[in-house]
Amino acid sequence: MDDGIAVKGTRQGLLITLGEGPWEARVEALARRLEKGAAFFRGGRAALDVGSRALDEARIRQVRDLLARYEVDLWAVQSTADVTILAAVRLGLLPLLRPKEVAGKEEPQREGAAAPASPVSGLVVERTVRSGQRIEHPGDVIIIGDVHAGAEIIAGRHVIVWGKLHGVVHAGATGDESAVVCALDLAPTQLRIADHIARSPEERRRRPVPEMARVHRGRIEAIPWPHR
Repeated sequence: MDDGIAVKGTRQGLLITLGEGPWEARVEALARRLEKGAAFFRGGRAALDVGSRALDEARIRQVRDLLARYEVDLWAVQSTADVTILAAVRLGLLPLLRPKEVAGKEEPQREGAAAPASPVSGLVVERTVRSGQRIEHPGDVIIIGDVHAGAEIIAGRHVIVWGKLHGVVHAGATGDESAVVCALDLAPTQLRIADHIARSPEERRRRPVPEMARVHRGRIEAIPWPHR
């Protein structure tokens, strides 16, 4: 079916790639694909690849609601755009990162000229980070697993932990106050965003809830993270 929509089966479910073109046209094409293949999609789970599009929460929610009408659960968004990654995180979706592509053709390098800076891609770690281990990366860091007490995560941008965060974490380590830290159980021994520092209270909650830490009015605050 030549509608520009690519659907691929993975171990985690379906990966739906919208392809190039205006956003509304791509959503309409997806709606037609879902209608024609309703029996195939029904009851499945899907990740959405939106490429380099800069999407806000409303547009991601638009596709999530469309998929939900056909009983498809949107659990992740794949993108190279930081704003899209953050919007997905705010909606409680797992962000899937891929290396950023440099637009245009590569020009030959003149002798003695400095090489252009490569865009920083995100780092996905699919394991538990144990005590004594340290992960440092200049971009986003996503941990699919737990971060034990005594472990350390340092990221130039956002830190997302799809599990328990009980170690030391530093997001926005290059001074980016817009960075956030998200976890299904946010109870770090120390949390830093840029130059701001916060510590977990000595008495932990009996029932952990997903939370997102951010800098607001000059201090770090934790707010609910709408993980579904």
